[in-house]
Amino acid sequence: MEIINNGIGTDPEGGFIKVERYNKETTDKLAYHYKEILELIGEDPNREGLVHTPMRVAKAMQFLTHGYTLSPDDIIKSATFQEDYQQMVIVKDIELFSLCEHHMIPFIGKAHVAYIPKHHITGLSKIARVVEAYARRLQIQERLTTQIKDTIQRTLDPLGVAVVIEAKHLCMAMRGVQKQSSVTTTSDFSGEFMKQETRNEFLDLIGHKLS
Repeated sequence: MEIINNGIGTDPEGGFIKVERYNKETTDKLAYHYKEILELIGEDPNREGLVHTPMRVAKAMQFLTHGYTLSPDDIIKSATFQEDYQQMVIVKDIELFSLCEHHMIPFIGKAHVAYIPKHHITGLSKIARVVEAYARRLQIQERLTTQIKDTIQRTLDPLGVAVVIEAKHLCMAMRGVQKQSSVTTTSDFSGEFMKQETRNEFLDLIGHKLS
């Protein structure tokens, strides 16, 4: 699945137009099936408000899952630098939006990521991009947490990595148990963060407590 980011182009008269480029074959196939879904739930896909909905959803779904086209390892490696720094580096409150693989309903939250360099650091934005690359896939929060940790550990070989994710799952709020205020917290640690003192320092700095 090839996704090229949306952009803004200029029309011949000097105005601005929205440019959207997606994999045409994938988009057409998805739109066909979404039209069938509308019929199956009892809607009329030919009524005015729904005529273009299958195509819109086909494009939206490709955007929401474009993490499959990204390589988190390559993201980190694209901005890796040697640096004599061995203290904690934290990027916190990274917004994330993902789709639960069980119901394909969104979960929304934030990630707090830290690592202690050994010989290499990475650009701060790359940490957020790794979170995005894994979040923009069908996911479960537990796996997402571990994937982020493992990628940073594997590519930077730091002294340790810590990841905490807090998220609200709409599959719990909109259906099933219908608990709107519940928040799920997951964590994963490696290396120096396995030590209670180091882990507590990280949790204090992000303003979080794990029971």
